Amino acid sequence: MKKSRFTEAQIMGVLRQSEGGMPLPALCRAHGISSATFCKWCARYGGMDASMMSQSER
Repeated sequence: MKKSRFTEAQIMGVLRQSEGGMPLPALCRAHGISSATFCKWCARYGGMDASMMSQSER
C-alpha cells in the first residue's frame, strides 16, 4: 500500500484551516492537494480530534 505524503497531524491542520474560513481552492493550492483528496480527508477525518485519530488506526 502506498505511503501517504501527509501525516495525520498535517491532515488535521489542513482541515482546521478550512474550518477557519480559508477558501478551498487556495487551501488546496497552498498544500499541493486536489479537491478530491480534500473531500476524502473530510470524509475520513472530519469531526475527529487528535485523540480520536490515534484510536481509529488500531
